[in-house]
Amino acid sequence: MSTRQLSLSLPAMLLACSLLAPPVAAQQAAMTFFVTSAGPGKGADLGGLAGADAHCQTLAASAGAGAKTWRAYLSTQGAGAANARDRIGKGPWVNAKGATIAKDVADLHGANNLTKQTALSEKGDVINGRGDTPNRHDILTGSQPDGTAFPPDKDMTCKNWTSSTEGAAMVGHHDRQGLNTEPPALSWNSSHPSRGPGGGCAQTDLRGTGGDGLLYCFAAN
Repeated sequence: MSTRQLSLSLPAMLLACSLLAPPVAAQQAAMTFFVTSAGPGKGADLGGLAGADAHCQTLAASAGAGAKTWRAYLSTQGAGAANARDRIGKGPWVNAKGATIAKDVADLHGANNLTKQTALSEKGDVINGRGDTPNRHDILTGSQPDGTAFPPDKDMTCKNWTSSTEGAAMVGHHDRQGLNTEPPALSWNSSHPSRGPGGGCAQTDLRGTGGDGLLYCFAAN
């Protein structure tokens, strides 16, 4: 092929590639699941469920997916306890690059497709996991493995997501990796409680065990 022929065919080749691969912005607009690229910054004090949902909504809007109703995957305890699994709609859920995470609630709490490579941020980025610096794989959930709330006898939600000092929050590992290969270490939503010298719910406590106050966000509609 001559230089002139190559120069003429290159635009056509680029156009064909652009037609085959959906634009990133379009994929992000279609996403129905993401891990927050950042937390609110006050440890596990998220402003309750309403504050956590608003955080998900704001980040989704920044990625062009704000037309959907977003919910944080969080449970609460005590009177009027909320189950995370009941807050997130029916599915299916796809990430910012179009990969399916789970087809429905049962699939999400069963053989889902949630891994470090698929649990992407609203920007479509991979979130640091075990072995990365810093490790950010602890995702706040306050939930049992089936997505339901814990009994009220022991705090697992940092006082229903209002404490940045005393308490504890159950977290999951988005990368499905831990200190061993036991089920809790590999759990995406119920691995271990937060802990630390700041009382268990401070931002420094969350970072100390491999987290950063991040959330799972799901489009509920």
